[in-house]
Amino acid sequence: MDFGAFLTGSVFEVVLAVVAFIGVLSVIVFVHEYGHFKTARLCGVRVETFSIGFGRSIGGFMDRYGTHWKIGWLPLGGYVKFAGDANAASMPSKEAMAASKPGDFHAATLWRRALIVVAGPVANFILAIVIFALMFMLAGIPITQPKVASVVENSAASEAGFQTGDLITEIDGRKIESFTDVQRIVSVSAGTLLVFKVDRAGESIELRATPKSTEIDDPSGNKMRIGLLGVSRGSNQVVRVEKLGFGASVARAADETWFIITRSLGYLKGVIVGHEAADQLSGPIKIAQIAGEAASISILALIHLAAVLSVSIGLINLFPIPMLDGGHLMYYFFEAVRGKPLGAQAQEFGYKVGFALVIALMVFATWNDLT
Repeated sequence: MDFGAFLTGSVFEVVLAVVAFIGVLSVIVFVHEYGHFKTARLCGVRVETFSIGFGRSIGGFMDRYGTHWKIGWLPLGGYVKFAGDANAASMPSKEAMAASKPGDFHAATLWRRALIVVAGPVANFILAIVIFALMFMLAGIPITQPKVASVVENSAASEAGFQTGDLITEIDGRKIESFTDVQRIVSVSAGTLLVFKVDRAGESIELRATPKSTEIDDPSGNKMRIGLLGVSRGSNQVVRVEKLGFGASVARAADETWFIITRSLGYLKGVIVGHEAADQLSGPIKIAQIAGEAASISILALIHLAAVLSVSIGLINLFPIPMLDGGHLMYYFFEAVRGKPLGAQAQEFGYKVGFALVIALMVFATWNDLT
């Protein structure tokens, strides 16, 4: 479904998309900011404001520690404002720069500030692992034997020597348990040489193939580019749903989270070096559309989307851009090397550059949504 079709859909579809998007984003933002908040409390830093959303408050309360919990009218993010901060981006106030007080964020030791900053993205990764683990334990995972039923002519698989009946056991040293594992690895490896181990009539054989970049339509009709190997599974292959135990679920959930991280970084690397187009970067409109489609399928699909978005938001916040958590960590690295913080003018200039980059990225992603 493209953007025009989305807007011209029923009122229910549009409302469902908006509600699902705001609901999922609010949970993710809350967990992220709570990571900052809780760690700050443990490190003896006073928190003045905990906000879900930006702008004027539409509701809130003051807790016994003096923190103002509030909901902003613009539900597209959130922030935690520490004592000594000049704004929501955690720039130090002039008073804090001149003389910090006990409980001020900027008076805390370097390692405590770094720990508070990194706690937000880490909370996002933990949320994703918890969601995935619960889904693997309660709903289970589909298992389809990774056996090749057919090989497409002139494909990467045919050029590599795959044959019907081959059982794929490993890819680049990674154990393969189902055909879904094959699809997941191959789809994000366009142009990358992969080493396959297959069982062919009881004999272990090593094959090398480079998945070809191919544009396809996803289930919603959106264009996307993925890597294709050129093998398919049989329609009569046994599919079972396997519920995992606690340990196996957590391990697989951590693996799933790491896979999303590496897939995202691989795509960004492809954009930078020119192997991938940047038109697949999505903004709030596209994400809202996807959230609505997931909600219309099932609550499990929406929860799964929340886990994926939580990883993405945690990862983006670690980018070394002033204003984001990664930008703060970059400043702390310079402070550790220099033995003292960067000057006020340098920090302010960096925040202005970071703000411009974030706005430019949002505009670009929204333009992708519209076009």
